[in-house]
Amino acid sequence: MKKVVVTFFVGFLVLTLGLSSCAQGAQAKTGEVVFYLTRHGKTMLNTTDRVQGWSDAVLTREGIEVVEFLGKGLKETPFVAAYSSDSGRSVQTAHIALKESGQEKIKLITDERFREFNFGMYEGDLNHTMWEDIATSEGKTLDEWMETFTPQSFADGVAALDKTKNDGKNWPAEDYATISERLKLGMEDVAEEVSKNGGGNVLLVSHGLSISAIVDVLSNGEKDGTRLKNASVTKIIYKDGVWEFFEIGSLDYVENGKIV
Repeated sequence: MKKVVVTFFVGFLVLTLGLSSCAQGAQAKTGEVVFYLTRHGKTMLNTTDRVQGWSDAVLTREGIEVVEFLGKGLKETPFVAAYSSDSGRSVQTAHIALKESGQEKIKLITDERFREFNFGMYEGDLNHTMWEDIATSEGKTLDEWMETFTPQSFADGVAALDKTKNDGKNWPAEDYATISERLKLGMEDVAEEVSKNGGGNVLLVSHGLSISAIVDVLSNGEKDGTRLKNASVTKIIYKDGVWEFFEIGSLDYVENGKIV
């Protein structure tokens, strides 16, 4: 009988220690995730001041050069993962940045949730036309509207106008609730996936307004991420469900890449 009891106790102790070790191992894998949220390089539609949401254009020569500087400036930042929207300009930007940083072997994962806002019938039109239409619909001058600009008012203004313009040939413009929900879910999914695998730095290439919406929704409206320049970096840290902001729209990586 004593032998049976001792054997049972030893077996129970081994099992307990094993489970404890597994739990500690799983806990050790979770870690801090640092997002280098980057706006794509300048495109041909940027230079002609055209509305560029879900519509797309390749990077200009200048846009490519600036992204090459960005990549060089990120050489001392080892990435564990790389993501981008599925728009060509973001994919092109991500590949260039990874190559110039010496990390082209990292597999780029595209995710449509990180696309730019969809502007419906305004896609490809002049930005000025869209802005003027929104301002007029709100009884404001363009200057007055620009002073009160927010990602939410902009998206909702476009969506409301698009309902009167869209003939069904284009995808309808997205309102802010739709946009912010897809972006928030995308960020949370990537953050959780990378965190459970130990954490680390993540390159994520998206778009000007989408990044501003990410900043807005993750900071509960406390941070301003509007008017971001091409190839700028917004650094956001995720840990245990909490988001912290360290840089918004920084061009330091581009500038550092010029002197490497």
